Amino acid sequence: MSKKAAFATPDGPIVYKKRSRLMETWNSLKTNPGAVFGLIVVALYILMMLLSFVLYTREDVVAINGKEMFLRPSAQHWFGTDEKGRDVFTRIMYGSRYSLAVGFGAVGIGLIIGVIIGAISGYFGGGVDILIMRFCDVLSAIPGTLLCMVLVAALGPGLINLLVSIGVTSIAGYIRLARASVLATRGNEYVEAARAIGMSEVRIALTQVLPNSLSPLIVATSGNIASCILSAAGLSFLGFGVPVPLPEWGALVSGGRTYMLKAPWMTTFPGVFIMVITFACALLGDGLRDALDPRLKK
Repeated sequence: MSKKAAFATPDGPIVYKKRSRLMETWNSLKTNPGAVFGLIVVALYILMMLLSFVLYTREDVVAINGKEMFLRPSAQHWFGTDEKGRDVFTRIMYGSRYSLAVGFGAVGIGLIIGVIIGAISGYFGGGVDILIMRFCDVLSAIPGTLLCMVLVAALGPGLINLLVSIGVTSIAGYIRLARASVLATRGNEYVEAARAIGMSEVRIALTQVLPNSLSPLIVATSGNIASCILSAAGLSFLGFGVPVPLPEWGALVSGGRTYMLKAPWMTTFPGVFIMVITFACALLGDGLRDALDPRLKK
C-alpha cells in the first residue's frame, strides 16, 4: 500500500501519494529512449520465443529437404535455407527458446547465488569473507569452458544441465562484484542512521545496503547475457550443448561457417540476432542503472 503525506492549506489538507520504488524506476526508465528501445527489443525476442512454441514443432526444424538446399533469401524462405534444405528463419525462431533460456537462465543462476554470497561476504566480513574469497579464487582458477565441459559430462547433455553449468562459471564474478559494491555502500550515512535507530543487521543489509548496491550488478548482467549465449554456442559446437540437430543460435553460427562463401546467410542472420539482443540488453541495463541509482536522479 502506498504511503500518503498530508499538508494543511487554507483550502484544506492536500494529500500526496508516495510513489513506490517500482513506479519511480518505471517513470525514470520510460524517459530514456535507449532503455525503451532495449525493453521493446527484449520483449519482441521473448514474444518470438513464445510464438515458436505455437507455430513450430521439432519436426519442422529437423526435417531434411534435399530439393531446397542453399536457397537464397526470398519471399518463400526469408533467411534462405541451409545445407540440408531447412528454413533458416524457422530454425532461428525455434532456437530462440534455447538461446534465450541459456542467456537469461544462466545469468539468473549466477546473479542470485553470487549476490547472496557476495553480500554476506562484504557486509559481515571476517573469517566468512576470507573463506568465500578463497572459494572464488579456486573457482576463477579453472577455465570456464573446461569447467562447463566437466559439469555437462558429469550431469549429462541437455538444456538444463548446460544452463546450470554456464551459470556456475559466472558465480565467482558476481560474488566479487557484489562484495565490492556492498563494501562501498555499507559505510554510508544512511546505513549508520538505520543502525542508530535500532534496525537489525540483517534488515539493514536487505533494505539499505543491498538495494543501493545493485547498479553495477545490473550493468554486468546485461553484458553477461551475450557471454552466456556465446558460451553455449561453443559448448554446442564441441558436443556438450544442445543436442544436434536442434538449433541454437551460437550453434547455427558455428555450423554455417563452413559455407561462408557459398551461403553466408547461414551465419549472418543468427549472428545478427545475437548482436541485436546483446545491444538491446546493454541499453536496457544502462537505463536501469540510471533509474535505480539515486545519485544519477535529477
